[in-house]
Amino acid sequence: MSRLPKPFTFCVAIALASVVNMSPVQADDTQTISIMVGGISKFIYLPVKLADQLGYFKDEKLHFELLSQPSGVDAENELLAGAVQAVAGAYDHTIDLQSKGKEVQSIATFLQVPGEVEVVAKGSLMKSMADATGKTFGVTGLGSSTDFLTRYIALKSGVTSRQYSTLPVGADNSFIAAVAQHRIDAGMTTEPTVSRLLETGDASVLVDMRTVEGTKKALGGIYPFTGLYVDARWLARHKTQAAGLARAIARTMAYIHTHSAEDIADKMPKDYYGGNKALYVQALKATMSMYTPDGRMPAGGPENVLNVLSTINPAIKGKQIDLSRTYTNEFIVATKAP
Repeated sequence: MSRLPKPFTFCVAIALASVVNMSPVQADDTQTISIMVGGISKFIYLPVKLADQLGYFKDEKLHFELLSQPSGVDAENELLAGAVQAVAGAYDHTIDLQSKGKEVQSIATFLQVPGEVEVVAKGSLMKSMADATGKTFGVTGLGSSTDFLTRYIALKSGVTSRQYSTLPVGADNSFIAAVAQHRIDAGMTTEPTVSRLLETGDASVLVDMRTVEGTKKALGGIYPFTGLYVDARWLARHKTQAAGLARAIARTMAYIHTHSAEDIADKMPKDYYGGNKALYVQALKATMSMYTPDGRMPAGGPENVLNVLSTINPAIKGKQIDLSRTYTNEFIVATKAP
């Protein structure tokens, strides 16, 4: 049987919606929301998977699926292509994209600090980022947030991006392999990968942004990092779904701050432990402070992110960036974990 032309089916949808006293926008709210995560097993994205495990998305009557890409920049590209409706990714992408004329908006914030660590491979002579000249640095992807942050902390130490190389090596096992195979001298990654490398002795910490103190030292202030962002056009048409997503995340943040690392680990898929649950729990205990208490964007955070990006990105420096259009706390409501 041949398919009806799209204009005809669209008109039929409008007619049916009016019969049941629903607008086409409301009808769209029954569609599946595809959420792309820039590395779903990373601690920096833990809230979105934990919300799924706790059933909070289902409580909001959301039809959803979680997908994973090794790099946040890949997830961003999926959103811009219209392949997914939301991204669990780094907030700084919203600023970078606005400078390119594209509007995306964060509707919930997971981290008040990056949770990223610059590690140095065993045998490297690097003592600080001032020794970056001639070295190869691992990042999740070119144009990713790890790429942005690597460039900033190197430049802060007097080394420009022309003086070293960057290599996209992904995260988790692929990052560990790049270290073990000596393809990179240093690289930026997150938990639980950091703890796995430290335990084996294959790497050591050079710059630590898992805490507020370490982040302020490296980046000059707090740096809201990961969260849930959506295309502004989608948001305008699907506020009911957006509110449901934000409420689920807010409940998850409350759960994180009222439960132990052991409780949280017990809710996560076993294959996330990397074969060592005790190490997973230990790493989680050390990083609990990086999560926002309620999913709101921290005051002053967007301004510091813009300052960092403006320092390293000529496309942003001098541009008129409207930070109020890069995030919203509109859908975050005070909530308590059960």
